[in-house]
Amino acid sequence: MAIDQLTDSEVGQLRRTVAALHDVLVRNGLVAWTSGNISGRVPGADLMVIKPSGVAYAELTPEAMVLCDLAGSQVTGVFSPSSDTASHAYIYRHMPQVGAVVHTHSRYATAWAARGEPVPCAITAMADEFGGEIPVAPFAPIGGEEIGHAVVATLTGHRSPAVLLRSHGVFTIGATPAQAVKAAVMVEDVACTVHLARTLGEVTPLPQNVIDALYLRYQTEYGQR
Repeated sequence: MAIDQLTDSEVGQLRRTVAALHDVLVRNGLVAWTSGNISGRVPGADLMVIKPSGVAYAELTPEAMVLCDLAGSQVTGVFSPSSDTASHAYIYRHMPQVGAVVHTHSRYATAWAARGEPVPCAITAMADEFGGEIPVAPFAPIGGEEIGHAVVATLTGHRSPAVLLRSHGVFTIGATPAQAVKAAVMVEDVACTVHLARTLGEVTPLPQNVIDALYLRYQTEYGQR
């Protein structure tokens, strides 16, 4: 769908949603200063709304969000888009089921990324949300599509909506911005818990059949239907 076919309400609602969810990252301690970003795909269009580069979280109004196409080029917006824009765009182009992307440098998850070590699926919360370990993607330079390449290659065929980018931080995906943000909150929570467990001794991953059963129950039965 061309941009001139979009209604103001479609893009405007996404701007409001993406702007508001950045506050969730702050409240959960997942970002510092201006680091991190959220983007959301505009339904039915080759467009996305993304956080501007280097703008303080307190100033992230809906109007501050930047509209870009899925080649990573800016379409509208007062500010320049995030330095991760090209990688977000690459993810959307190659993972059509993805409706939102989140990037953070949350402490515990990034510590695992610094080690280049997946978070083992040793607790039920991980099995529920991630369906297994949280994998590690190879290091990639910032500013182009390379991070997007690493995220897509690592998460394709993987149940986890989160990936640890080696020596960098966390990328999460979701069908909606809220789902991608939830994954970012949960990856930090489980990364912290498993780290604390390892300070007490060896951590044993759950058996695969248990992980599969927990994941299926959580994805199909948990919550209000």
